[in-house]
Amino acid sequence: MNGPDARKNILITGGAGFIGSNFIPFFLEANPALGVVNLDKLTYAGSLDNLKDVKGNKRYIFVKGDICDKDLTRSLFEEYHISGVIHFAAESHVDNSIERPAHFIKTNIEGTFVLLETARICWSSSKDQWGENRFHHISTDEVYGSLGEGGFFTEQTPYAPNSPYSASKAAADFLVRSYHHTYGLNTVTSNCSNNYGPKQHDEKLIPTIIRKALKGEPIPIYGDGSNIRDWLYVQDHCEALQLVFQKGRAGETYAIGGDNEHNNLYIARIVCTVLDHHQPRAKGSYTEQITLVEDRPGHDYRYAIDCSKIRDELGWEAGEDFNSGLQKTVQWYLKKYRTV
Repeated sequence: MNGPDARKNILITGGAGFIGSNFIPFFLEANPALGVVNLDKLTYAGSLDNLKDVKGNKRYIFVKGDICDKDLTRSLFEEYHISGVIHFAAESHVDNSIERPAHFIKTNIEGTFVLLETARICWSSSKDQWGENRFHHISTDEVYGSLGEGGFFTEQTPYAPNSPYSASKAAADFLVRSYHHTYGLNTVTSNCSNNYGPKQHDEKLIPTIIRKALKGEPIPIYGDGSNIRDWLYVQDHCEALQLVFQKGRAGETYAIGGDNEHNNLYIARIVCTVLDHHQPRAKGSYTEQITLVEDRPGHDYRYAIDCSKIRDELGWEAGEDFNSGLQKTVQWYLKKYRTV
């Protein structure tokens, strides 16, 4: 990266993870006047292999480190004159939060606090510039709890988190809100539905279905498979995030969804059908491997998002058709697993 005074630099946390590693190349291409400092701890869920396409970019620098390290975050703000934060870094797997909740409290709550406090301290000497120095917190629709057969989450839906993961993200959301209302920090928050697409970690639902299918192993689906999620293609999400970061109103929250509601059993079946077409089994269909397993504790029934606010204010709508997005996703994983 050029010297710290050469351009405005944005700190992106967790940029080696699924959404972050899709966002960084998109953001760099769309913003030729901005540099990116990617701070990532490189836990099991992050990989620099996800960022090969920006390796060598003079406007990009990677720093391995923990968002809970206040000395490190302070040094990055000062060295690179950070003018904005886009905060992806989080522990995000619900099953892991049930088994090891302490990691989620540490990273998702304390880490967000450290970043907010660093931004407040480093930007407070020039409060007139807080309109440009923006903190964008990336969150989840899981903070709202569970829906029944009808209705949608909106930005006004009361919080009702049902897992240690969603509770930790809810706490982080409230910290961000408090720093705007107490200190005047220029913050925005976005709460998204389930993302899918290239570079997602193997532990998530769609990659798990693909991986288990290709290995000839049982494809585990919780309960009776009726739990419903709204699926958002990751590139659509990246476009929405840039709009929120650049044009969202300070202190506001924006809900981002794909308008693609499907239950988990359907997802398993449709992924298997796509695999049947691209890499058929020697005999029969991959759907024969689908296996219903004991439901996980506190499993929310349904998520669905009303995207009216981001559509009306910022002009964003999801553009990727679910079937075409799934085709792209499956083909990306087939290529990945052929090369490992």
